Amino acid sequence: MNNIVVGFDFSAGSANAVDLTIDIANRWQCDIRLVYVKLHEDEDETPIRQDIERRNKAVEPLLKGIKLEYVIRCGNVSEELNKQAEEDEASLIVVGTNGMSGYKRNWIGRNTYSTITKAKAPILCVREGFNFRKTLDKIIVPIDNTIATRQKVPIALKFALSFDSEIHVLAIHSSDNPGLRHVVDNYSNQVCKYLSEKGAKHILSERNLEGDASTLILSYADEIDADMIVIMTEQEKAITDWLLGSTAEKMLHESHRPILSIRPAHESVAR
Repeated sequence: MNNIVVGFDFSAGSANAVDLTIDIANRWQCDIRLVYVKLHEDEDETPIRQDIERRNKAVEPLLKGIKLEYVIRCGNVSEELNKQAEEDEASLIVVGTNGMSGYKRNWIGRNTYSTITKAKAPILCVREGFNFRKTLDKIIVPIDNTIATRQKVPIALKFALSFDSEIHVLAIHSSDNPGLRHVVDNYSNQVCKYLSEKGAKHILSERNLEGDASTLILSYADEIDADMIVIMTEQEKAITDWLLGSTAEKMLHESHRPILSIRPAHESVAR
């Protein structure tokens, strides 16, 4: 079906995620599957369905030739979201990270990281305070010395062309080794050439890594007032374990900007 799957739990964060998903789906001209995951089989679905249908009805005027449907699943939240995405052959999963939910469970906030590590589709994480009415003007694409680092560029390009965004290619140098620096420079130049060929606005910046990668990227995001950061779910073994360990969670917890995470087809590091 190649639609967009969005997690929903009646929280403000997930409501923002739905709003942003509608904007994206309108631009991509694909349908939306809203997914609510109940924790117990005997949970009464009637009030859930009534509330979801009421909310979906309210946003119908915003849909431009696309459909917004929903499904209620039962089980582990991250597993069920990813199962639905696989069944729908979804091009994107959108989740909200937030505070206490309307149903007092906050399952998306607790399960975001688990969903990301298991997902095959790209996942866009949206914080509760995100201003979804602001267009995605600036997108950060960090580039390191891993071969897989360039795999996130096509999806970043898709967003950039859809929103007329400017892509900021951020070359991260984690070593003074001339060979490794050359690898990062070469990858970054390849990305810029590709973006030029596709007609995407872009800027190349370089930074030397002195602490952890997440701090560097979030600091750069503040510097340029970025609207989205694109990362890999299994990136950068040469720098640190920053996307499978505590630093990945730090980015998700501390970034008030949407984070789009991509699972690489393979993992390989230039030495």
